[in-house]
Amino acid sequence: MSSILFEVRDHIAFITLNRPDKLNVFNREMALLLQSRLDECASLHEVRAVYLTGAGKGFCAGQDLAEVVDPEGPGMETILSEHYNPIITRIRNLPKPVLAAVRGVAAGAGANIALCCDVVVASASASFIQAFSKIGLIPDSGGTYFLPRLVGWQRASAIAMLGDKVIASEAERMGMVYKVYEETEFESASHALAVTLARLPTKALALTKHALNYSTVNSFEAQLLLEDELQQKAAATKDYAEGVQAFLGKRVPDFKGE
Repeated sequence: MSSILFEVRDHIAFITLNRPDKLNVFNREMALLLQSRLDECASLHEVRAVYLTGAGKGFCAGQDLAEVVDPEGPGMETILSEHYNPIITRIRNLPKPVLAAVRGVAAGAGANIALCCDVVVASASASFIQAFSKIGLIPDSGGTYFLPRLVGWQRASAIAMLGDKVIASEAERMGMVYKVYEETEFESASHALAVTLARLPTKALALTKHALNYSTVNSFEAQLLLEDELQQKAAATKDYAEGVQAFLGKRVPDFKGE
């Protein structure tokens, strides 16, 4: 059985982390295969949104520590430079929206991979844990970048240092996730949200993502210039023309992602 399940339907690429017996912890095979699937999502025109989730009871409990301590294993430097950093970079650079659907535990790198996605939804049973301090490490996989931007400096510092479990309702309250759904509706509601994303003007969403990426490093003036540049690109798309005509005609737009 593959450690990454992949299926495209309704213009959505469904990617499932698939080591459920180990709470979907990452090893080298799984990390490299996820990168390959994300590259495939970028290249496939039919894919207009990505739905990332985990098989079984949890989303992802982070790194397989047995691989870390294995003298024949890849080692920490390789795990970061060849596994997690490329995954985070691919998700942020993917010109399509990525929705993380978190059920159960999302810990360590698993939590931070979820939090780097464009939209994060959780089931009521979900929890997020920055487990690094418990074993003498720092948050990686973009954790020190995304967490303070999501929840603020003080909360991020406490969450990272104390390693406390953040339950779904608390994660929603502090802005770590977009929405929390009850267990009985989680799958249908998260799928419906992915369908909505896939039906929106894909190029405009990609340009929005690009603008948001740079908003954290640009000055105010530089961000205005970037918005101007990206808006010109958005206005040149077929979906913009369709959106305007639909608005004027008082009908629902039929976006094609072009």
